[in-house]
Amino acid sequence: MNCTTEKQALVDHFDSIAGERRKWYEKAQFFHKEDERYLQFLIPPKSSVLEIGCGNGDTLAALDPMRGVGVDISSRMITEAQRLHPEFEFHVADAEDKSQVDAIEGTFDFIVMVDTLGYATDCQQLLENLHRFCRRDTRIVIAYYSHLWEPLLNLAEKLGLRQPQPNNNVLSSADIRALAQLANLDPIKSENRLLSPVSLFGIGRLINRFVSTLPIIRLFALRHYSVCRSLRASIVLQSASVVIPARNERGNIEPLIRRLPRFCDHIEVIFIEGHSQDGTYEEMERVKNAYPNWDIKLMRQPGKGKADAVFAAFDAAFGEVLLILDADLTMPPEQLPKYWEALSSGQAEFVNGSRLIYPMDTGAMQFLNLIANRFFALMFSWLLNQRITDTLCGTKGLRKSDYIRIKENRSYFGDFDPFGDFDLIFGAAKLGLKNIDVPIRYAARTYGSTQISRFTHGLLLIKMAAFAYLKIKAL
Repeated sequence: MNCTTEKQALVDHFDSIAGERRKWYEKAQFFHKEDERYLQFLIPPKSSVLEIGCGNGDTLAALDPMRGVGVDISSRMITEAQRLHPEFEFHVADAEDKSQVDAIEGTFDFIVMVDTLGYATDCQQLLENLHRFCRRDTRIVIAYYSHLWEPLLNLAEKLGLRQPQPNNNVLSSADIRALAQLANLDPIKSENRLLSPVSLFGIGRLINRFVSTLPIIRLFALRHYSVCRSLRASIVLQSASVVIPARNERGNIEPLIRRLPRFCDHIEVIFIEGHSQDGTYEEMERVKNAYPNWDIKLMRQPGKGKADAVFAAFDAAFGEVLLILDADLTMPPEQLPKYWEALSSGQAEFVNGSRLIYPMDTGAMQFLNLIANRFFALMFSWLLNQRITDTLCGTKGLRKSDYIRIKENRSYFGDFDPFGDFDLIFGAAKLGLKNIDVPIRYAARTYGSTQISRFTHGLLLIKMAAFAYLKIKAL
């Protein structure tokens, strides 16, 4: 069967079942609600959403978009979608044919494809056509099913429990990542979920929530989800704000400025002092006057804790990129250009320092702390579906526009983190930002003493792991 004949057979199939789509949805309502639950986690309400292969528009409606646009190859499906959801915009078009989707205006926060790749005659071409709708922060969400379930799904179809299906492409999550890369998309993360497509008197919900995402077990899940971004959408960055929270760090203030490289056109340095007892703020004033060639701003934090200091400075910063540099000099300031390069080149959207790659100075980190940090790095990589090797390194970087989005969506997690590390890590994961760890050489302190203990670290990590599991994994 050639592509034209195959495409027409697909149109005929979906035209024939368009009027019955709601009936099939109701028969498999539990599965569809579980599917939509994770899509709703990935896609905040009131976003702008383009759905490719929208069917009758029910999935688009479940996402509660501010602007919703649906595209489908079946004219009868689109007629049904317009009847059911007149508040949205629908188009009859073959998304593999770029000329047919040119009538759709603008870009979108999210582009969604639920099972659509399974029907495509040219998956790579379909993915390449999505660039036209992408900004730098657009996320492409692809949902598909595991073909390990094919025998059970075929049985369900024969028993009249599943909508009749045309022939489908066999695509694993690894295949989808490879196709995305061929189409110049960057796969950010993937997730396997949903072991029970039926309710089982309420047990199915518990299985899907607490069991289906566990290591090894998740390999047998029915659903896999991939989140990608366009590599063709980029913005030139020219300015950065280096935020330096300091409490009782008087001896480190001048060395910080002397060692800080000029890595971009305009660098704003924000010292924010946290109720010190050793004259740190007075030293900041002296250094500002002694180095007039630097754009230095001074702040006193309004409340307590590192998170309060960092976020107050972020709110006041003008730079396009925000970088946190701890005042203790355990992270050499000379390393900051690497953070800038990762962000300004577009390789990363969230940069996290990692102290656990290179050898450390003697005494920089105690042995038990090192073991615990490595264990929690593995745990958080699983929880966040992105590699993260050091959860508590204080040096982080992101664009200010992304920080604003994290702040706007903070209500999902709440005010839970006194240090700010997890607020940013979890917020970036929720937005689907591309995370990269930058290895740093962790140095021992030369002035002052550490302001947190191993027990504080350990309890915080345990608390944050449980918190992340409930808010990100066990949905």
